[in-house]
Amino acid sequence: MKNIILAFDSFKGSVSSMQIARAAELAIKEVYPNCEILPFPIADGGEGTTNALCSRLNVEKITCLVHNPLMNQIEISYGITNDKKTAILEMASASGLTLIDENHRNPMKTTTYGTGEIILDALERGCRNFIIGIGGSATNDASIGLLNALGIRFLDKQGIELEPIGENLIHIDQIDTSRINKDLKDCTFTIACDVNNPLFGPNGAAYVYAPQKGASTEEVEILDQGLKNFASIVKKYTSKDISIIAGAGAAGGMGGGLVAFLNAELKSGIDVILDVLDFGEYVQHTDLIFTGEGCLDKQTTMGKALGGILKQALRYDKPIIGIGGSVVASKELLLAGFTSVFPIQPYPIALEEAMKENFTLQNIYRTVLQIIKTIKYFKK
Repeated sequence: MKNIILAFDSFKGSVSSMQIARAAELAIKEVYPNCEILPFPIADGGEGTTNALCSRLNVEKITCLVHNPLMNQIEISYGITNDKKTAILEMASASGLTLIDENHRNPMKTTTYGTGEIILDALERGCRNFIIGIGGSATNDASIGLLNALGIRFLDKQGIELEPIGENLIHIDQIDTSRINKDLKDCTFTIACDVNNPLFGPNGAAYVYAPQKGASTEEVEILDQGLKNFASIVKKYTSKDISIIAGAGAAGGMGGGLVAFLNAELKSGIDVILDVLDFGEYVQHTDLIFTGEGCLDKQTTMGKALGGILKQALRYDKPIIGIGGSVVASKELLLAGFTSVFPIQPYPIALEEAMKENFTLQNIYRTVLQIIKTIKYFKK
């Protein structure tokens, strides 16, 4: 073995992509000390997207003060490429669900304003290209908070400016773009998202995701009607019908708002990351790919991060081994193209224990070590 790629998603709630890669590398080096290891931290648009992209690119980490979903000031970081032209950020850093205590989560009251502030900061530093991951939101405001930070005002029937939060989508009657930041006309926005939900309806942003953000059944209905009203007003002012765009419902409707006002392009999160990192070029010259996530199941190959890794492995006919905290539907995973899949648990164990950081890392090390030793034996 001369070259091995480690392309893990995080085991959510347990260990990060980089922690997994380090544990796997230790195991591989024990058997193949001269093997070149290429770690590619992976994400699909949500938390970790910035780190996944910045980890292998020549970027400068920038910190700035913005507002969280409840308009409390926080410090966040994002990346700017060495040529100072492209900003790499994730909305979860400013508008993510994990930023709010469970008792205060309510997409009726939250806003994406802080994500707009990150864009403003990058604009002031000269960036004109943006790569934005939009998973993991605490919001259902269709990006009116973000757009408000950039100068767009949303008004009711009396012409009174509305606070850019989820519950006010239903009250929008007018849109004032006269104060929009002028630099935006020279910008491109590539949006990395991991869902293709429509803006509203049974499979839309509110019905599918708002409950996990703290919305009651009644609030879900109000938010859904608000998204429907927003789409209607947007069509009136821009002639764009965001109700028919797959992915418009991503991040509480942020996908739709960004397409409407920033001419953003919605793309699969993992595809964006792999394209930016030129992952395929590395795959062509590797001997083996290790990948994994917390649970390997039928959804693993359906547009999720590992599905993108698998697609590249199959494209270049490279062996790919998946490991996970648990493995469900291993037959389907093998039929999809995985060379093999392995659970890391050594014995039946309670979930709380299984997710402990040190225990997980030990199990990853042990599993990878056993796999690599087996490979070496049959390569004699």
